[in-house]
Amino acid sequence: MAELKRLRKSIDNIDAALIHMLAERFRCTQTVGALKAEHDLPPADPAREKEQIARLRRLADEADLDPEFAETFLNFVIKEVIRHHEAIAAERGMTP
Repeated sequence: MAELKRLRKSIDNIDAALIHMLAERFRCTQTVGALKAEHDLPPADPAREKEQIARLRRLADEADLDPEFAETFLNFVIKEVIRHHEAIAAERGMTP
């Protein structure tokens, strides 16, 4: 049972770190969204997204993580980022 407690504590710490890292990532993407709106750029960048997905799939493979899972996760994050960028553009009276 001590091993189970130890592992769960590590999992809890990792989960906390993931949340903080995602929060920082979204702070950065909010700034990107503001810059895109300021320069009248579209909220989505399919070429960048494709590059990022390929990069994360390679990283996942190297880390012995299922690349499909990594891609699904990144697609979820990208969808949310685009939603934020669209909202920023709309707030500034620009059409996404």
